[in-house]
Amino acid sequence: MSAVYTHGHHESVLRSHRWRTADNSAAYLLPHLRPGQTLLDIGAGPGTITMDLAALVAPGRVTATEISEEALALSRAEASARGVGTVDFTTADVHALPFPDDAFDVVHAHQVLQHVADPVRALAEMRRVCRPGGIVAARDSDYEHFAWFPAVPELDEWLALYRSTARANGGEPDAGRRLLSWARAAGFTDITPGASVWCYTAEDDRRWWGALWSDRIVKSDMARQILAAGTATPADLQRLSAGWRAWSDSPDAWFSILHGEILCRA
Repeated sequence: MSAVYTHGHHESVLRSHRWRTADNSAAYLLPHLRPGQTLLDIGAGPGTITMDLAALVAPGRVTATEISEEALALSRAEASARGVGTVDFTTADVHALPFPDDAFDVVHAHQVLQHVADPVRALAEMRRVCRPGGIVAARDSDYEHFAWFPAVPELDEWLALYRSTARANGGEPDAGRRLLSWARAAGFTDITPGASVWCYTAEDDRRWWGALWSDRIVKSDMARQILAAGTATPADLQRLSAGWRAWSDSPDAWFSILHGEILCRA
C-alpha cells in the first residue's frame, strides 16, 4: 500500500537527507526522550536522525525501518560508521507494521506520511504498536507554503511540477497542514500540533540547497518519473536546473520550508 517514493535515493537526495539531525529535524520530540526508552523510527533513510535518537534513548533500543533492504542498508551503514550497537533493522510497510501491540515507548516518522498511500492507516498502525501513554511523533513538509526570494519563475514551475508528480505517485505533498486531521481520524485524542521551519539563506547554505536541487531535478528518480509521465521534457528540466543555480547565485537568496508536527499520546 505504499505510494511510489518520489525522491528516490540518488546521491543528490541523500546529500539533503544526511544533513538532517535530531536537533534540526526532531526538536519538538527531544524533550520527551529518556534513556532506556524503546523507539521505532519509521522511514529511517540514511539514518542520521535515527542514530541521534539512539544516542538519546540508550541503553534503550531503537528499531529502524525502511520499505526495502536497499534503503535499509543506508541506515545500517550509518550505524556502522558511528559504532552504534543499539539499533535493530527491519523492512516494514507502515500500513501493516510487523510488530506486536504496545511494543514501543516512542514511534517516530520524519517526512514519511507525505509519501504513503493511506496516512490515516499508517498513523493507526503507529498508534497500535505504541504502548499506552507512549508518544507517536510525526513531522512533514507542506510544499505549497515553501517560500523564497528572489522570485525565479523556474522555481514556481519546479514546485508545481513536484506537487503534481508527488500526487500522481499517490502521496500528499502538502501533508504538514493535514497531520492533525489525520491523527484525529486515526483515533488519537491527546494531540499537540505545531510547526517549524528550515531556512537556507547563509551563503554556504543557499549554495548547498540550490546545488542539490539543481542536480535532483535532472538526475533523481523524480526526474525519471516526470519524463516517463511526459509532464516535462529533458530541456525543461535542464532549464529548471539552471533556475536553481541562478537562485543560489543571488546574495539576497532566501528559502524557507514549513513543516507540520504532531505529538500524540497513545
